Amino acid sequence: MRSRYGRVPRPRGLADDDNGQVTPFVVILAVSIVMFAGLILDGGLALAAKIRAIGEAQEAARVGAQALNLAAYRESGALRMVPDEARARAQSYLASTDDTGAVSFTGDTITVTVTAHQHTQLLGLLGLDSLTVTATGSAHPVRGVTAPEP
Repeated sequence: MRSRYGRVPRPRGLADDDNGQVTPFVVILAVSIVMFAGLILDGGLALAAKIRAIGEAQEAARVGAQALNLAAYRESGALRMVPDEARARAQSYLASTDDTGAVSFTGDTITVTVTAHQHTQLLGLLGLDSLTVTATGSAHPVRGVTAPEP
């Protein structure tokens, strides 16, 4: 239905000069949706990186725990690690991954702490480029494993 002047009449209350305006509500809503999606996506990626870091820490500790003092074992049957060799083996394993780690000893237990960095997908748009996760794994030498430890 056209008016007598050839234009389609506008409903009352709409301004003639609102071309291309975006309300602050729409901008805030869009940013919050991106943030929420970023938390879901990048949070899942960080959780996967944490699980991977736990596996790497445990495996590096197992590799280090294999550095046994064979002379002491043959002589007395005592299982003792050679700390320098165990540290070198654990660090060598970590060098094959893209993560960094620290190795420590407590008695006959080797503990490896891995630090991993996960690059973000959506949160990078908001200035958060990576998330850091840490994980720890421990191991000690045992003889004649017949059942899992509690």
